[in-house]
Amino acid sequence: MTRCLRRIAPLALVLCPLAAATPAAAQESAAAEALFDRGLADMEAGKYETGCASIAESHRLEPKPGALFTLGICESRWGRVASAFTRFGDYLALYEQMTPEQKSRQGERAKVARQERERLGPLVPELSLSLPPGAPAGTVVKRDGRVVDGALLSKGVPVDPGEHVVSTQAPGGPVWETRIQLAEGEKKRVELQVNGASTAAPSGGVSGRRAAAFVAGGVGVAGLVLGGVTGALTLGKKSVVEKHCGSAIGVSDETACDQVGMDAAESASTTGLVSTIGFGVGLAGLGAAAVLFLTEPKQGEEAAGATSRRIRAGVLAAGPDGVVIGARGAW
Repeated sequence: MTRCLRRIAPLALVLCPLAAATPAAAQESAAAEALFDRGLADMEAGKYETGCASIAESHRLEPKPGALFTLGICESRWGRVASAFTRFGDYLALYEQMTPEQKSRQGERAKVARQERERLGPLVPELSLSLPPGAPAGTVVKRDGRVVDGALLSKGVPVDPGEHVVSTQAPGGPVWETRIQLAEGEKKRVELQVNGASTAAPSGGVSGRRAAAFVAGGVGVAGLVLGGVTGALTLGKKSVVEKHCGSAIGVSDETACDQVGMDAAESASTTGLVSTIGFGVGLAGLGAAAVLFLTEPKQGEEAAGATSRRIRAGVLAAGPDGVVIGARGAW
């Protein structure tokens, strides 16, 4: 007797957990069946919201091909074309894994599922959500309360027709929310906003436009300095020319000069040209810097799609003799 007990003891250790699990599994199966029957009755009565919810819960408790197919029918009647399209696709994928005997028990379901997918495909809306340039890293996007995977942003995602609530939230920032309405077959692209987000250059740095303004300003200042220095040299050479040309050296021809006067006149001509060019470059550089600075968008203006400085730079006038470049507007 003792030897017999020793032999069956290991088997009892295996069977006991199975026996304990059997009542629980039976209860879930009974609950799933009750939910399915309730959902089917609601669906036939046109109560699709509660009917589809009951059938979905039944399938979650006890996944069965018939429940999955019926859920697709319920959501199709409810108008949730994207969800129904997906349910029928899942059913067909499951159907392909069945044995011939299992397929025969499915009757016409596979045929109906394929027909429904062909019918529903053109009716499925697509929604593409994207974040604005400069959105902080870690910004969370939600659609109808569920987080949208970052890999799906800027891509058309099938959604059901109707209203969808979309929100964004930067790390530590407030929630921004909007409502988007889609009709059957509509494809919509929406660029979201992020409260507290900045599209300006990072703190401690400068934007490309601001850097260009600094460079242009530096060139302008250097040009003015060059023009001033060479202008002073030109004036100095002019006084030398006056002392070594014309009546200063006892001749009636004011253009006649001795060697010192000729050298000074030639040097003054060169420095005068350099001075003119320097002043021209200086004024152009400072003007360009002013235009770049005044037309730079304020922080957050690009995200809001507006600007308070209505200034536009470009060609103001053109003709045979040249062009006039500048800016016009108000701020």
